[in-house]
Amino acid sequence: MRNLVTLIIAWLCVLQVGCAQTKIMVGEVDKTNPRLANENFKFEQFVAGNFSTIDADVYGNLFVITPSNQLKKVSPAGDSISVFNDVKKYGNPSLIDVNNPLKILLYYKNFATAVFLDRLLTLRGSLNLRTSNIFAAKAVATSYDNQLWLFDEQDFSLKKIDELGKILLSSNDLRNQIGATPSATAIIDRENVVYVYDKQQGFFLFDYYGAYKKTVPVIGWDFVNVSGNILYGFKEGKLYTYQLDTNLEKQFELPPAFAKNKALKAMNGKLYLLKKEGVYVFEIK
Repeated sequence: MRNLVTLIIAWLCVLQVGCAQTKIMVGEVDKTNPRLANENFKFEQFVAGNFSTIDADVYGNLFVITPSNQLKKVSPAGDSISVFNDVKKYGNPSLIDVNNPLKILLYYKNFATAVFLDRLLTLRGSLNLRTSNIFAAKAVATSYDNQLWLFDEQDFSLKKIDELGKILLSSNDLRNQIGATPSATAIIDRENVVYVYDKQQGFFLFDYYGAYKKTVPVIGWDFVNVSGNILYGFKEGKLYTYQLDTNLEKQFELPPAFAKNKALKAMNGKLYLLKKEGVYVFEIK
């Protein structure tokens, strides 16, 4: 009986210690938890994992690269949908483009190589841009019709090519139209417009025939994106939005807990925050 009582008391002590430890851990996390957002951001979801890269498509699916170098597609409910295992064939991808949810693009700038996946992350092909005599393309993106956009910094033109490397169209030399030398960091195909972003000069807008339309001079932005008629970007601890139809620019102060992030992404009225412990999803109010 004495042994039984001793065992029960020890068990109760373990429970108490466990509860105390849980409370301490929660308290420590609460001090820096990004869920403690401000009035501009409402917490929606958390996906745990030590990811190195994130992106999100128009349906709210997350794309993350895991420590085991897998590209995973995660549903808005947090379920793993599909996996691509050969991410590091050409080293670390310079970018992942999921703007076309039917054709996922991995681009390896150092090898000038694009890898194409379908919506289930099954490999459908790859292309070395050097076979098309393209040697200076830092920014690439999938097009609405499953081709490839790129900005060629040899002749400073926007080009569209197919999966075999055939050049389908090319814009004029952009230097002759803007009077400056552009350097593209991102390309986004959205609703009949191709957006080429230069951090020093802003967004250059083209139509689907490669004709330059105008420049939107929002500069210094990181993690740029386009959703509907809104441009998104981050700069100096703020989220910036620019409404194309009204030319209205807004700023949203990011909570201090958003600092020391690995990456940020804004689209479809949501903000995706990558921290060392996982991905936090917020509604932008």
